[in-house]
Amino acid sequence: MTLTETRGLAPMTDGAQIGWIALGDKARTPPVVMLHGGPGLPDYLGEVAAMVADLVPVYRYDQRGTGRSGWQGRHCFARHVDDLAELLDAWDAPEAVLIGHSYGTDLASRFCLGHPDRVAAMVLLCGPFVGDWRAGYRAERDRRMSAAQQMRLRELEELTPRTNEQEVELLALAWFTDHADPERSWRWAMRGASQRRPVNWAMNSELGDEGRSDPLERHVDQLRACLPARTEVLGGADDPRPLSALEALALRLDVPLTRIEGAGHEPWLEQFDVVRAHLRRFLLA
Repeated sequence: MTLTETRGLAPMTDGAQIGWIALGDKARTPPVVMLHGGPGLPDYLGEVAAMVADLVPVYRYDQRGTGRSGWQGRHCFARHVDDLAELLDAWDAPEAVLIGHSYGTDLASRFCLGHPDRVAAMVLLCGPFVGDWRAGYRAERDRRMSAAQQMRLRELEELTPRTNEQEVELLALAWFTDHADPERSWRWAMRGASQRRPVNWAMNSELGDEGRSDPLERHVDQLRACLPARTEVLGGADDPRPLSALEALALRLDVPLTRIEGAGHEPWLEQFDVVRAHLRRFLLA
């Protein structure tokens, strides 16, 4: 089945232009909007969008300052939330089903806090993580790396500027531990490191700082009160980020959590059929 793909640039009220892609029949409502992670990466969820675009139209976009959404300036959660609201307006979508991955789950949650009437349903895929999850993540990441790899990653992080080859190597080292399958993890990480670039490191730093000063965890009770009735959390059982942090979040939000066995932080790579079946079931419910 051939699906129609549409691309565009949407002007924001502050002069930024956001590059977007729609796949499927845009006349069907409500659409799905997929929110990629990072922060600071361009969109990479095309493979996930294709899983369900025969059922509903799926919109994706490069967050400002990444990919086709060129922009210079400071980043904050409020502006990124406004971007999504303005994009929904540009797409003539009063509401949408949000599917966020990694940092995209944080953005989806913050959007829901500000615009609960515009969220028809929500899937939180591999995030958001609450509590003191970073220490467990770093420990597990180090366990999956050799001492030489750990040393090389630190060397590359300290280099400024980095060559293109050094940037790819740094990203691959940072990402290969995200996968459950050690036989294929480096290949997946190298593919991501080559395609998801350039990284907007300033955006990553600024939103990271804001997330630490105003963590989503402070707003969980408010989020629970405004969640759409259909909200689910999915997590890779072998994600180095502790699944217990997602379990704690799901408990506080009173929403179901599904463990995807044999999968890490990008579960569609390792358990494609499982993720596809789950998302299709969710959208057809």
